[in-house]
Amino acid sequence: MDKIAVLLPCYNEAKTIEKVVRDFRAVLPEAVIYVYDNNSTDGTAEIARNAGAVVRYESRQGKGNVIRAMFRDIEAECYLMADGDDTYPADHAREMVNMVLEGGADMVVGDRLSSTYFTENKRLFHNTGNTTVRKLVNVFFHGDIKDIMTGYRAFSPEFVKSFPVLSRGFEIETEMSIHALDHNLCLKSLPIQYRDRPEGSVSKLNTVKDGIKVIRTIFRLFRYYKPLLFFGLIGIAVFLLGLAMLIPVFAEYFMTGLVPRFPTLFFGCFLLLFAFCSLICGLILDTQAMHHKQDAEIRRNIISMMLRKEMKK
Repeated sequence: MDKIAVLLPCYNEAKTIEKVVRDFRAVLPEAVIYVYDNNSTDGTAEIARNAGAVVRYESRQGKGNVIRAMFRDIEAECYLMADGDDTYPADHAREMVNMVLEGGADMVVGDRLSSTYFTENKRLFHNTGNTTVRKLVNVFFHGDIKDIMTGYRAFSPEFVKSFPVLSRGFEIETEMSIHALDHNLCLKSLPIQYRDRPEGSVSKLNTVKDGIKVIRTIFRLFRYYKPLLFFGLIGIAVFLLGLAMLIPVFAEYFMTGLVPRFPTLFFGCFLLLFAFCSLICGLILDTQAMHHKQDAEIRRNIISMMLRKEMKK
């Protein structure tokens, strides 16, 4: 088992990967640096290997797929994840690692948005997108995470081995943040300096396409983790709509004794029935979600016990 594992998922980062590996090697000389190559065509893997990294390969395209492979394959007392594009300075690495090893954090978030991100990032709509995602997640999951989509994070082994990776692409960071909030894990933030990609390095993030995926992930996980609130809000909205349709019908009935708009009556009653069913679905799924949380807590306890035994060997 490694003491510290630095995880660098890479796709065509030949321009920067050597510097990134050497920077983290200088700050964390005791760490093992893993570069997982995700079908690069520019020689990223060979450059990383020559710089001293342990190179492995993941053929399924997408950052989420790479993170899944890393978390499954690597055993360590602390995991530090960054990108291979040299946008996250290694200067913060030691402090982030210590917050896990000595401070008991399950996940440390490298917070770009509280420092230089808004001035350094030159990509259109990225600033607005990051702010929107942060507000949505914090409102839905009652959190106070300063940077939801940062790729600079440190993890405890309990987090890594109990986190179910569902995403395939860049929405993985959002999924990590929501998982930590929903399971009441020890989550800490550290403001970090952020710098834009150097000239010649191209971002793989598609602002519109990947932004839509992130928003969809938030609502999907909101439905999964908080089904009573999700279906309850739908039920309330549909109930109010049905009520708005039925009130004029009943008012006319009490005034004239006639119901001239039977389609409106039937449709309004159908909406009330739908609202009731939505609430029942929310209650049933909320019970299941609570059982899932209990099972997850038991799994983390088992993982912690096994890790302590492994560390004593």
